[in-house]
Amino acid sequence: MMWMRMPGQTWAGAEAAFVGMWIAMMAAMMLPSLVPALWRYRRAIGEASGARTASLIATVGVGYLFLWTLLGTIVFPLGVALAELRMRLPAFARLTPMAIGAAVLLAGVVQLSAWKARHLALCRDVPVIGRARPAGARDAWRHGLQLGVYCCRSCAGYTAVLLMLGMMDVRVMAAVTAAITAERLAPGGAHIARTAGVIVVATGLFQIARAAGFG
Repeated sequence: MMWMRMPGQTWAGAEAAFVGMWIAMMAAMMLPSLVPALWRYRRAIGEASGARTASLIATVGVGYLFLWTLLGTIVFPLGVALAELRMRLPAFARLTPMAIGAAVLLAGVVQLSAWKARHLALCRDVPVIGRARPAGARDAWRHGLQLGVYCCRSCAGYTAVLLMLGMMDVRVMAAVTAAITAERLAPGGAHIARTAGVIVVATGLFQIARAAGFG
């Protein structure tokens, strides 16, 4: 299990391994939608930055990934706590499939909400910090953090789906990556997000029905 230590491994080592896997997974999933965001930043700062342009773009990307890394460091101890409860309390273990279905259902509801639509719109077109003056490393870092915040919020439902249905499931990862990329880059991204939300709600209901013995 990804929430448990390997034999002889410390908890710090286990969390470092998880965060490393988390970063690699998120980088691969977010890259298709991050690259156009970096390109928009490049166009926004223009030629005023000269030879520093590549460095500034890299700083934006690092700031963006830093937010996802921070999220991973928070997710791991929560996952460990829930895994230990499941091992120690049989009643909790029996309720886990139903809880997973409910969490996926809630993720779908979030995906359909106005809150999601607002943060998706911000994620698709983040205002460039310091645009009125020559771009600097501090502004680039802040822009990357801001982009990461909007993206983490916009992807809250998808992140929950990954955690509930299996981060190591290639099919789930591929589906989430495709949905994130489509709603960020394709025309009518809000409509795509709502369609994905309906699918996630249906998945949650299916999980609940199966946990209740109807599947």
